[in-house]
Amino acid sequence: MNIKPLADRVVIKPVPAEEVTLAGIIIPDSAKEKPLKGEVLAVGNGTKDEEMVLKVGDVVLYGKYAGTEIELEGEKILIMRQSDVLATL
Repeated sequence: MNIKPLADRVVIKPVPAEEVTLAGIIIPDSAKEKPLKGEVLAVGNGTKDEEMVLKVGDVVLYGKYAGTEIELEGEKILIMRQSDVLATL
């Protein structure tokens, strides 16, 4: 993947949502909770006011509606500001 985020933005690959079944009923993808955990694929250089503390390979938690989802090379990824990341694991 050849993508370089600018400033304080990071590229995150969401961890796939777990398959949930209830008594033989499969929950469709549209009804599943959006995953809140992912792996950092790329980071920007930060800004003069905020240095980049995340690094490639970090596993992070982020807000439910954080970032912009795009599809690149057949993969769904998120681009968000470092400040939208809640924690590292």
